[in-house]
Amino acid sequence: MSRTICLYLHVHQPYRVRGYTIFDAGVDSNYWFSDGLASNEYIIRKVAEKSYRPTNAVLKDLLMHYKDFSLSLSITGTLLEQLQKWAPDVIDDFKTLVATGRVEILAETFYHSLAFFYSRDEFERQVDMHKQKIQDVFGVTPGVLRNTELSYNDDLAVWADQAGYKGIITEGWPAILDWRSPNFMYRPVNTKNIRLLLKNYKLSDDIAFRFGDRNCREWPLTTEKYCHWINSLPLDQQLINLFMDYETFGEHQWEDSGIFDFLRQLPAEFLKTDGNKFMTLSQAIDTYQPVDVLHTPRTITWADSERDLTAWLGNAMQTETVKQIYETEKQVLASKDKTLIEDWRRLQTSDHFYYMCTKWFNDGDVHAYFSPYGSPYDAFMYYSNALKDLQLRLLRTSQGGKEQA
Repeated sequence: MSRTICLYLHVHQPYRVRGYTIFDAGVDSNYWFSDGLASNEYIIRKVAEKSYRPTNAVLKDLLMHYKDFSLSLSITGTLLEQLQKWAPDVIDDFKTLVATGRVEILAETFYHSLAFFYSRDEFERQVDMHKQKIQDVFGVTPGVLRNTELSYNDDLAVWADQAGYKGIITEGWPAILDWRSPNFMYRPVNTKNIRLLLKNYKLSDDIAFRFGDRNCREWPLTTEKYCHWINSLPLDQQLINLFMDYETFGEHQWEDSGIFDFLRQLPAEFLKTDGNKFMTLSQAIDTYQPVDVLHTPRTITWADSERDLTAWLGNAMQTETVKQIYETEKQVLASKDKTLIEDWRRLQTSDHFYYMCTKWFNDGDVHAYFSPYGSPYDAFMYYSNALKDLQLRLLRTSQGGKEQA
């Protein structure tokens, strides 16, 4: 029996907060890294060179040579803004991919935020902003939703169903599946039309996290071995969802690991089997019927051994800062100050809270790798100082003062 791979890649970079001190608060409202190796511009240029350009080149070649190859992407608004400033050719490459008609763009929050869990109004505004940005840049309208960090619960599914999305994606975590497999289409509980696609985290993480690990029992991972695993699944498990970061290719897994060769060879090896194909998420939704209804009362994500929000909200530093940023919502929006509102939204990006994570042990190395700071306490201090300045700006605005752009 044939198999379908849904390859979905997420492309994102935040605006990182610089070493912002308490002495800067009230004096200098530029919170963002702009100098040195940690500057946002430097990181965009580096990741574009190591990951985005070579990955786009491989994908363009694959789309040209294999009519049965397709994939889905989600690209945050914060990344698109930075690419437009510092690597516009990468956006041109993404446009070329989308123009083939076999690359789908997903919906999400513009600022890669956790707004759904703190402000439904702000969440909806950010999804709408992202939708408009995708329409402006790519000329397409997303039909499938991906919430920040693959965070998901029943309430989100109901919202997405009522908002008209045909599909939503999340982690295929055993805690919600019980005896079921992630390799099927599902319908979320209490919804009418929307479909739920679940990441096969084992097969996805074999590429995203374990590919270059020489200590891994299965190293080196070849396309022959990988496709054999997929083709050896039970015959009725036809839908294999491989979800990972775009930066897997060239940034998280460096070029010398062979990751680009693996991506380049994957379609040829997989398509050797008659009937095998790649689909976008929307194509899979149109092709496969749900086999069951899934109930997800508690929030799940992609992260760590718990697959919950504790990577972002697991300690007092994280919960206090995220609470404070959303408490200012009404005042910030009432100010009608574009610069102030933009800074407030950039400070909602989930990466800031991830950098404050103190969950070392099994997952700590992953958290440390992604952070530009010496410790989670530095991340908290700099972010808190920026919050203090934001509050001072609000105070001046409420007293009739004017924000300086």
